[in-house]
Amino acid sequence: MKSSTVYNRRSTRKAAAEEAVARANGTPFTRTKPELEADIVTKRVAIYIRISTDEEHQPFSLEAQEARLMSYIDIQPGWEFAGVVYQDEKSGATLERSGLQRTLAAAKAGKFDILLVYRVDRLSRSLRGLVDILDQLAQADVAFQSATEPVDTSSAVGRMLIQMLGVFAQFEREILIDRVINAMERKAAKGEWCGGHPPHGYGFNSATKKLQIAQGEDLHVRDMFAVFNDLRLGTKDVAKELNQRGFRTRAGKPWSGNSILAMLRNRTYLGEVYFRGTWYRTDDHHPAIVDEETFTRAQHILDARSDDYSQRASANSEYALSGGIKCAHCGAHYIGTAATGRTNRYRYYTCYTRARYGSKSCPAERLPADEVEAQMTTALLDTYRQTGLIHDAINVIAAEMAEAHGRREQEIGTIDASLAEIAGKIDRYLRAFESGTLTDAAASERVTQLRERQRELYAHRHHLDAEPAPAPGGPTTDELAGRLEVIKNLIAQGAYGTRNALFRALVHEIQVTERNKIKPCFRIPANDGPGAERGARAMTD
Repeated sequence: MKSSTVYNRRSTRKAAAEEAVARANGTPFTRTKPELEADIVTKRVAIYIRISTDEEHQPFSLEAQEARLMSYIDIQPGWEFAGVVYQDEKSGATLERSGLQRTLAAAKAGKFDILLVYRVDRLSRSLRGLVDILDQLAQADVAFQSATEPVDTSSAVGRMLIQMLGVFAQFEREILIDRVINAMERKAAKGEWCGGHPPHGYGFNSATKKLQIAQGEDLHVRDMFAVFNDLRLGTKDVAKELNQRGFRTRAGKPWSGNSILAMLRNRTYLGEVYFRGTWYRTDDHHPAIVDEETFTRAQHILDARSDDYSQRASANSEYALSGGIKCAHCGAHYIGTAATGRTNRYRYYTCYTRARYGSKSCPAERLPADEVEAQMTTALLDTYRQTGLIHDAINVIAAEMAEAHGRREQEIGTIDASLAEIAGKIDRYLRAFESGTLTDAAASERVTQLRERQRELYAHRHHLDAEPAPAPGGPTTDELAGRLEVIKNLIAQGAYGTRNALFRALVHEIQVTERNKIKPCFRIPANDGPGAERGARAMTD
């Protein structure tokens, strides 16, 4: 390794002149130790050490790096420890490290002359980051040295070598990232949890590396989906309903609309595991809390309520069906667009992906707005005229409601059994406390937990008891005729806002494969009860 000793130029020039005179006179030339030490300029050395957050797999701990670097300073002539050790416990892929930023600030302030690290990759694991740091050190007139690698930034060869070391450090990091990603993908494909906090309703089983149902929390999740699907409340109202029942988040806080929305969109409740944009489901996945039908119904409702940009934008526009048309190619919704010719303005419905990113992203055709709206109006009115179809669907609704009522009665029975079991456990803990076989603290803690669970079950049972058995009250033939006239008048004479609200209420979804293959699915409220919209969809799907 090339020595980094720096000599006093004035002192060494004087010594060279004296040596030349001595040689000319044929006399020996000698120098004392103090004279030799005077030639050396003392350099202040600062230390930078780093490990990643996962120290378990670090080849060099912070303590080991510091000890070796201090020993290295002791054997270098003219080096003096500047009294500062800068350190980070963060990935070397980023320069946003507090210790590194303090190091660079101190270098610019002239607090040391040399920055010493154990290895180049301790400073940065990316070539761009390493070059940036070295440029900042050079501007501050600070030298850089590695204790284990032959680098000297004062020469062109040394600067080239250190950049090569930076390339290898970046390569090593990218190989490590690829290995971690591949390992995580294998975990997800096997149904194992890939890290992070399990969603509400689940806990992590360290033995199987998979999620398991958290007792009590799964009840909150099922209730949330049931309230959203059956009562048709918004996410804020669902949160309010759960809070009124006494349910709380895992942190003991009230529910919010945003937390409810995130849970309704989370496919983990179907038994799937997410990693890097892909949902994995295996034969041996963690238990699902909700079934596929329940989850799909929730997604349809969210889409119909304009939770995406395309539907929110259509509220008061001239495009009544914006957000209601779904592209079969990419799954996005259509939005209203327009083109202006020499004399006329032409309205279209265009797939959002195509409108935003171009035809290469989605090949879906533009649909003439006037033509599509006229076709949907005709199809809607024809559907209302098919009274036989509607009455058949009412019978389907009645069967579904009867089945739902049966499930509710079964759930009440399960809750009663759980309440009886909890009461028995509380009684046994109290008896153990009275007999002296259980301490006051242990008994109190466990009894408190059981009473909290008991309170939640009582609140849920009270809610189930309060729900009336819904009876489908389908519209009569005369009522359907009256509704038909109202719809025709609103479409013909209503303002944009009224007409758009009507279409949003009655059009569930329009699927488009190509311009001549358009399949509408309408809602026709069969009664005023909670299951109206669901039953209406069943009529026309």
